Amino acid sequence: MNDRAVELLEQYEIEVQRTRKGRGAIVCDTDQGCLILKEYTGNGDRIRLQDRLLQRISEEGMVQAERIVPARDGALSVRDAEGTEYVLKTWTEGRECNIYDRTECGMAVSLLARLHPCMTLPGDTPGLPAPFSPEKEYEKHNRELKRVRKYLKQKGQKTWFEICLLNAFDYFLEKAQEVTEEWSQYSSQAQAVRDDKTVTFCHGDYQYHNILKGNGGWFLVNFEKCLPDNPIRDLYLLMRKLLEKGNWSVPLGTELLETYEKKSPLPAISRIDLYYRLAYPEKFWKIANFYYNSGKAWIPGRNQEKLEKLIAQEKEKQRFLDEVFRSVSGV
Repeated sequence: MNDRAVELLEQYEIEVQRTRKGRGAIVCDTDQGCLILKEYTGNGDRIRLQDRLLQRISEEGMVQAERIVPARDGALSVRDAEGTEYVLKTWTEGRECNIYDRTECGMAVSLLARLHPCMTLPGDTPGLPAPFSPEKEYEKHNRELKRVRKYLKQKGQKTWFEICLLNAFDYFLEKAQEVTEEWSQYSSQAQAVRDDKTVTFCHGDYQYHNILKGNGGWFLVNFEKCLPDNPIRDLYLLMRKLLEKGNWSVPLGTELLETYEKKSPLPAISRIDLYYRLAYPEKFWKIANFYYNSGKAWIPGRNQEKLEKLIAQEKEKQRFLDEVFRSVSGV
């Protein structure tokens, strides 16, 4: 964050009392409360869409979330002399959600269940992006996995990490292909029941970094990755993070699901959606893809730890899926 960006605040109808650096941005104490100035890398359609969603969330009043502050001329972003774009948003001083506190994990899920009903826009809203397709995403991941496996098999001298990765590859690739094939069958059912009159969005990056607790309660931030998809995407991301840290605990997963459904009951098709997202070995794909696309002269020890933990947890993960989603695992 360039200090010269502070000069951009003169383009807003605010009185700045103090500024300080934080989270790769500039936090500002103003006469309109705490605001944050951040670089913006998206296009005009995306920021207008994001603004519309944030306005709707604010109007519904179910959760506290960031808002984009327009400049004097009404623009949602401003540029500095070098052409770098910035956006000013409401902010709160606080701490991230504690993922090791079970009560706070439940609160994060409850907040999500209250957020999702607010994340809809009319189907004829200008600038709507195409709906996300998990099926196409997984097919792309599978092609990437095959490319990595081919590279590893052809590689001569291998490190211990590469040996471990290759030894695990057949199992996880087979699992990925199996889930993708079954997903194709489910996808046709999901398309048949889709309502094109409204488009449902999800946060896109709903994890503890973006759930803040301040003096005014819980506050949700960083909606830059919002996209049209089944809201279950957010629940999947949060649950996967928590369950990986909790060794795929059945009681924890059951509790998280029940907490969500107290506020927003899941239709059967959404439970199937959640099952397949959790069943796909995304963490293995991330480890393999990161390895393939980074320098291989030195492989961080952290990568080896992640791979070993993933392999060690696989049995517990399958047990979790079988017990919690017994009714849909045969789809």
